[in-house]
Amino acid sequence: MKLLRYGPLGSEKPGLLDKDGHIRDLSGVVADITPAELSPAALAKLAAIDPASLPLVEGQPRYGVPVSGAAKFIAIGLNYADHAAESGMPIPKEPIVFTKAITSLCGPNDTVVIPKGSVKSDWEVELGIVIGTKAQYVDEASALDHVAGYCVINDVSEREWQIERGGSWDKGKGCDTFGPTGPWLVTKDEVGDVQNLSMWLDVNGKRMQTGTTKTMIFGAATLVSYVSQFMTLMPGDIITTGTPPGVGMGMKPAPVYLKPGDVMTLGIEKLGEQRQDVVAWSKK
Repeated sequence: MKLLRYGPLGSEKPGLLDKDGHIRDLSGVVADITPAELSPAALAKLAAIDPASLPLVEGQPRYGVPVSGAAKFIAIGLNYADHAAESGMPIPKEPIVFTKAITSLCGPNDTVVIPKGSVKSDWEVELGIVIGTKAQYVDEASALDHVAGYCVINDVSEREWQIERGGSWDKGKGCDTFGPTGPWLVTKDEVGDVQNLSMWLDVNGKRMQTGTTKTMIFGAATLVSYVSQFMTLMPGDIITTGTPPGVGMGMKPAPVYLKPGDVMTLGIEKLGEQRQDVVAWSKK
């Protein structure tokens, strides 16, 4: 099942994608796709609905973040060995955990804004994990029982602020629009083996990243278990799990960073695709 939210920013409605790729309106069934809709029982109730019985949504509406009300946006760094190498950093012995601000979340095709003063904004296609039930000190064997589903995330990053300005990585990761998420949340049953999904990202039509979740250093189950040792994961929380090689920082002979006018397109097998126009920051 592919759950989504569609419509103008701040006025999104709940929906699902039918087998023909059409949006069906769920607002007669639930008010929104919130953490409450992510439990196994709630998902089973939605899965039992015949999509053809739901109103068809006409046109091509904007997609929002597929789940509203996330309390935490957790990220994992250097989780692909070849990306660690291109970054000039050692392969981590344990997952590197940092946070992205909730305010960085945006729709999958929303505009990405280069922050004021940024000179090294970069791209990262990543697998996102959405928590469905409370996870606290869970073991690896049962970790995925706490997952509602998966989604595509672009972990947009400002490298100077992340690496060169001291302190934690968070300051280069949490800028507004630095977390395009979606287009939909795909439930576990439809994804199958989450450690066997191809992924890619293009900038201006040129392939920059090609990878697969097979090469993650720490897989999805390990990450959910690991993070739950340090904080309680709640329904709706999102974990973005690291990126394969091909980021701008690692380009040879010199790094390449985002500039106004660029277009990013990216996707993960079974999870959908995103497209973002890049614009300069301006005072509203």
